[in-house]
Amino acid sequence: MINFIEELRLRGLLQSISDEAGLVEALGAGPVTGYIGFDPTAASLHVGSLFQILLLRRLQVAGHRPIALVGGGTGLIGDPSGKSDERSMLSADRLAENLSGIRGQLGKYLDFEGTGGAVLIDNAEWLGAIGLLEFLRDIGKHFSVNAMVQRDSVRNRLEQREHGISYTEFSYMLLQSYDFLALHDRFGCRLQLGGSDQWGNIVSGVDLVRRLRGVEVFGLTTPLLTRSDGKKFGKSEAGNVWLDPALTSPYEFYQFWLNTADDDVARYLLALTLEPAEVIAATVAAHQTDPAKRSAQRMLAAAVTRFVHGDDALASAQRTTELLFQGGDLRALGPDELSAAFKTAPSHAIPRSVLGTADAGFVKVLADAGLFKSRSEARNFVGQGGASINGVAVADVQRLLSTEDLLSGGFIALRKGRKSWHVVRVTDG
Repeated sequence: MINFIEELRLRGLLQSISDEAGLVEALGAGPVTGYIGFDPTAASLHVGSLFQILLLRRLQVAGHRPIALVGGGTGLIGDPSGKSDERSMLSADRLAENLSGIRGQLGKYLDFEGTGGAVLIDNAEWLGAIGLLEFLRDIGKHFSVNAMVQRDSVRNRLEQREHGISYTEFSYMLLQSYDFLALHDRFGCRLQLGGSDQWGNIVSGVDLVRRLRGVEVFGLTTPLLTRSDGKKFGKSEAGNVWLDPALTSPYEFYQFWLNTADDDVARYLLALTLEPAEVIAATVAAHQTDPAKRSAQRMLAAAVTRFVHGDDALASAQRTTELLFQGGDLRALGPDELSAAFKTAPSHAIPRSVLGTADAGFVKVLADAGLFKSRSEARNFVGQGGASINGVAVADVQRLLSTEDLLSGGFIALRKGRKSWHVVRVTDG
């Protein structure tokens, strides 16, 4: 078994510990139960959640017991940490939908077997059962407003005169602290983990458990994972990159990681994969010697896609990537692979009735698609073998597009050079 603390430190993933000596002693004495909370703000987790999922996985690999807590109760309130505006309130139906999706995803990434297996639980079980007066009397009295307003998550909002913070979000710290108490009582949980923006909430929970149960529990935070250009990690040009394959296909997911900037790839390999640190170091060194091969990005894309979507989805994403960017007949791809590959490609439509006629001439369609300024330019390029139909180079300037060129999904993929793709969508008529 690995040493959990040293593993985090080696990977640059350790920010703060409430009592490092005490936690090291506890981890060395036997299995420790630790938890991370996940906000149900959407029906799927996104890649920003991977960091925390893998933190629980590392805890389990080190011989300890992880708890993934979904916030069915706190999700109705909203965590102000790291937010400049009040969150929109979720309806009960939307929350239930989100919880269902997130539970299914979290259940894929941890080992739930055996008496020491991982736990997946919803904090609505206890937050929904406690009355307001009981909560204020038994829990609220242990929190000093003077101390609460000094927490970054609260102070930053108080300093924004236009928005401020509502009492609803101000109470979030108490609810998260109560989660730690409830998990300690139910499962003997002694460790709460999270990003550095959660430090105030975490140490409040540590203090509450110590006050009410007289036991030593611990908090540990990791640095926030950001991009080197200062932009928020976890988003592509099209928005969030989701773990649900119905929202972000495995091919799109793989491409997201493959396009990681050189300045980010080493940190992401350490934070978002289970690959040994020495293997990562060797791969990054090779990448620095020959960046054009993108060996570090390929390692990252493969490891993360395999972890989230499995071996078959990874193989499909790699096959699609090779055919699109290295060349090959696209007929080797299935309908779902083709749909994912050309989801965002520029396109235009032609009626089926023109296929096989002069109006569907390869040169004409290339020019109509805007890949060339004129038909004469397109004709010269085709004659030199620089254009392709469905990945297969075509040098015949008299070539007509026909029904035999249709791929699954009813379209034809044209390419100029190696990277400029255009989709001809064939309509009835």
